[in-house]
Amino acid sequence: MNDASSTALLMFPHLRVQNANAISSPLTHGFPSVTAFTGLMWALERKLAQANIPLRLQAVGVICHHYQEQATQGYVRSFNLTRNPVDKDGSTAAIVEEGRIHLDITLLFTAMEKTVPGATPTLVRGSEDRMQQWADEAGEVLSRMRVAGGSLLPSRAAPGRRVRPRLTVLADDMPQRENQFRQWRRQWLPGYALVGRDDLLAHRLCRLRDTIANTTLLDAWLHAARFNLEPLKPDVGQSAPAGKQVWADPWRGAGSGWTVPIPVGYAALSPRHVPGEVLNARDATVHLRFVESVYSMGEWISPQRLTHLDQLLWYAETDEALGLYRCRNGYAPDPVRRPSLGGDYDPVDTNGDDVYLYP
Repeated sequence: MNDASSTALLMFPHLRVQNANAISSPLTHGFPSVTAFTGLMWALERKLAQANIPLRLQAVGVICHHYQEQATQGYVRSFNLTRNPVDKDGSTAAIVEEGRIHLDITLLFTAMEKTVPGATPTLVRGSEDRMQQWADEAGEVLSRMRVAGGSLLPSRAAPGRRVRPRLTVLADDMPQRENQFRQWRRQWLPGYALVGRDDLLAHRLCRLRDTIANTTLLDAWLHAARFNLEPLKPDVGQSAPAGKQVWADPWRGAGSGWTVPIPVGYAALSPRHVPGEVLNARDATVHLRFVESVYSMGEWISPQRLTHLDQLLWYAETDEALGLYRCRNGYAPDPVRRPSLGGDYDPVDTNGDDVYLYP
């Protein structure tokens, strides 16, 4: 055994979530926000501490195997709403619009043990039985919690599908850790992992400013969030079909990927208020700050296209001076890949403040 605790991966495969929140922000819908899963991570860590499971959760990854948004189909879509019971006086209650979605997802958490000085760590090789016990207990704790506002249903066992939670120590050697990841990612198929693509937003902004100098980040984000159909000219030596004009989106070419607009955190609108200063606050024992959503771009990518675990994990990042509370992802695109816009892809530095979008 090692004399120190290692980093482990806590896996909850094929969780069935009913009526999760499909409205991820004031401007986006279709899948819960990443902040919903980071919030679940912190809430689960507190619940595990109450159950005497000394795990510190650090990052979260989400893989979606199936989804069913509760919305009408067609050119104009609207959410399926529920009729509330009548009021106490017998009158019809108001309909509160809410977006709901059913999900089949796999959640991944990197974890470290909260060790006591002088105590023998448990997250080491050779303690598989104890780690599996912790994983089973963590699954019981999670089953009584809400996931992005939705309720967890019992997982359905099926041939070739693992539904039992697992806690596995990550190898210290990088080649061995990559071999572990190759084995895991086959179990996550079919499915898609949500990764961050801040570089696409920065790249779109640079290309739009080549034609319109005063383009803002909001303009670039809205442009990247939609289809931009344009009439295409026929190639040299080719003629267009008689009486027909070909329309397509030159910004979303072959291999551009399944990119989506996503909220990634919050930006401060006010200074921090001391506990009790703001009336009717949810928790009068902690500091309070008014915030608004921060947006970026994400991509749904199949797990077999990832090479290591850090590419699909999200972790929280706080910048008190800037007033920024956002989620970061470790995905880095392959430089050989081309973006949805024609031409060579020059990676853009996304560490500056210019990549943040304050609506």
